[in-house]
Amino acid sequence: MRTQKIALVTGGSRGLGRNMAVSLASKGIDVILTYNSNKQKADEVVAEVRSLGQKAIAYPLNTGKVETFDEFFEQVTSHLQEETGSPNFDFLINNAGTALYASFAETTEEQLDNMINIHYKGVFFLTQKALPFLNDGGRIINISSGLARFSLPGSSGYASMKGAVEVLTRYLAKELGIRKITANVVAPGAIETDFGNGRVRDNKEMNDMVAGVTALGRAGLPDDIGGIVAFLCTDEARWINAQRIEASGGMHI
Repeated sequence: MRTQKIALVTGGSRGLGRNMAVSLASKGIDVILTYNSNKQKADEVVAEVRSLGQKAIAYPLNTGKVETFDEFFEQVTSHLQEETGSPNFDFLINNAGTALYASFAETTEEQLDNMINIHYKGVFFLTQKALPFLNDGGRIINISSGLARFSLPGSSGYASMKGAVEVLTRYLAKELGIRKITANVVAPGAIETDFGNGRVRDNKEMNDMVAGVTALGRAGLPDDIGGIVAFLCTDEARWINAQRIEASGGMHI
């Protein structure tokens, strides 16, 4: 019986996803990661995970295109069957996503459809397609946002999808409990990454604003998030279920 744990991380080539992949590897977990278009960055993460002594492989995936999910899982499970003797894995981290900054009044149908496809339908159906291959006793971790709790102008479309994912997560916990699979949400606050064209990292005015409304007095860093996701994949976190864990340093409290 295979004892080595394996995590699938979507959007694992950069930012928070990269940090999650490396943090998981540091806890002795092998990693399958997806990337949207930048294979070079994904390969760098694979190399970093392998340097920590864990196995890793990267696959392209646009989480907004549900019709590609069957083919994606055929690739992943064939690889796992060949490598481990089983098509199954243990942890699913739904992290992939893109930003949208537009006022409610100006948000277009196309923009909202894009948010729905990537941030809600993508999470819903990727998780559904993963269920036959997710080991009993496994973990599902969905990445939300502080914006699902507090409101900042210009994020209605994006934040609404994150709110939907938070509700979905509780239903996953309820319905998958019979298989001893837990489902939780990690909700970062504003983080210094290239997300949204580096808006928090590179715009000093934005960074100062975030620091000013955060109890710990700074914007978040990727290192503030990855370890939380990795912890939720450990045995010590087995009794945490259907929870929303916000990691924002105390933003807007």
